[in-house]
Amino acid sequence: MSANYKVIVNELFQFDLDKESISRLDAVVTEKNAFHVLHQNTSFKAEIVSSDFNHKRYTVKVNSSIYEVAIANPLDIQIKKMGFEIGLTKQINAIKAPMPGLILEINVTVGQSVKENDNLIILGAMKMENSFISPRDGVIKSIAVKTGDAVDKGQLLIEFE
Repeated sequence: MSANYKVIVNELFQFDLDKESISRLDAVVTEKNAFHVLHQNTSFKAEIVSSDFNHKRYTVKVNSSIYEVAIANPLDIQIKKMGFEIGLTKQINAIKAPMPGLILEINVTVGQSVKENDNLIILGAMKMENSFISPRDGVIKSIAVKTGDAVDKGQLLIEFE
């Protein structure tokens, strides 16, 4: 596997970078997420405006222009060559109890729209509170339990539409 990185800017321009070209980059950190870059005797002010580390996507401001940047490392490139995709939307339609326990709190209602990582339910088990977060964006189709219910391992807790 090569040590090349694929960088795609605004879904239009693709650059192949290797470790040597990256090490020659003349950039100095000026503050958190901000850099002074010198390229071909021209000075640039660069800032990382937002980042989605899990999907390796970044919004970068260079001087006054905004760019959407996607970076693929060698492993990402190999996985794509094998026909797999990284970061596809999760299609989990049900949350089930991973262990027996007691429902301590339900933080959603039927019909409610939720975002990935929203707190859905808290299950008390083995003297611990286990928070279940939403694995994806979606709408709550049904809630099969209520606060205070004792549940068994594998029992349905919440369904998504």
